[in-house]
Amino acid sequence: MLVSYSSSSEEETEHLRLGGNVTKRKQSWHKDDNSLRKKHKSEEHTLNAREEDDSKSRLPVPGSVLDMFTGEDEDPLTDDSMQHGGRIRSFKHERGNWATYVYFPYIPEEGFLELLDEMTEVAASHSFSLTHTDEFHLSLSKTVVLRHHWIQPFIQSLRTGLTHSRRFICLAEKLKVYSNDEKTRMFLAMEVSTGQAQLLELVKAVDSTMEEFNLDTFYKNPSFHISLAWCVGDCTEHIRKKCLQELQGLVDSHEDGPFLLRLDCQELRCKAGNKTFSIPLH
Repeated sequence: MLVSYSSSSEEETEHLRLGGNVTKRKQSWHKDDNSLRKKHKSEEHTLNAREEDDSKSRLPVPGSVLDMFTGEDEDPLTDDSMQHGGRIRSFKHERGNWATYVYFPYIPEEGFLELLDEMTEVAASHSFSLTHTDEFHLSLSKTVVLRHHWIQPFIQSLRTGLTHSRRFICLAEKLKVYSNDEKTRMFLAMEVSTGQAQLLELVKAVDSTMEEFNLDTFYKNPSFHISLAWCVGDCTEHIRKKCLQELQGLVDSHEDGPFLLRLDCQELRCKAGNKTFSIPLH
C-alpha cells in the first residue's frame, strides 16, 4: 500500500496562501470599520445641524403662557425682620407657601385716627412704643399656610359656605391688650360688644373650610376685636398695669362723648399672600 506525503515545500506554499487570505480579510475589516466611523460622524453632524436649525426656527413662548407659572414666585422670599418693624414670622417662609387669613376690614371713622394718635402718645410717655396697624381689621381665622394651587378651591369653598350669611353691624368701645401665640408681639385693640353672635356663625362657616383643607380652626372661645396698634415683645401685663386705664379714659372722654367704634360687616375678605379676595354678604 502506497501512502502519499506532502513535501515541505507544498506545506509552505499552502501556509503562505492561507496567510495571504487572512491578511486580505484584516485589511477588508479595517476598511469596513473606517467606513462605519465616517458614516457615524456624518450622521452625527447632520443631526446636530438639524437641531440647530430647529432651535432657530422655534417660536418664542407667549407671555400669557409664561404668566401662568409665575404665581408661586409672587410672594417675596425676604425674611428680614428689620424690614417689617422688627416683626418675626410665625412660621418659616417657603416658596409656594401663602400666608392666609379671613377678616372684616375696618375703614377708620372720623376722629378715630386722632384718638389713636393720642393713645400712642400716652403709651410713649410710659415707655411703650406703639405702631399703628397697617390695615385695621377684625379676624375670623388664624393665619394659616396655603399652597398656591389650593387658593382658588379654598376661596370657592368659603363662598359656598357663606352663601346664606347676612350683613350686620359690630360695635366696640372697650380697650383690651392681646399677644400673638408666639408671644413675640403685643396688640392694643378694641373688643367687640355687639355682633358677637353673628360673628360666631361666620366662624363656623370659615372653620368648615379650614377643616376641609386640614388647616387650623379659630379659637374655641374667641374674643373678637379690632387691632389698633402693636409693639414688639410680650408686654401685655405691663401695659395693663401702667397705662391701659389711662388709655381707656381717652376713649371714654372723647370730644362728643365715649368713642364707639362701628364696623359695617358687609364684605368678608380673604388675604392670601399679596392677593385679596372679597366675599360680599347678603
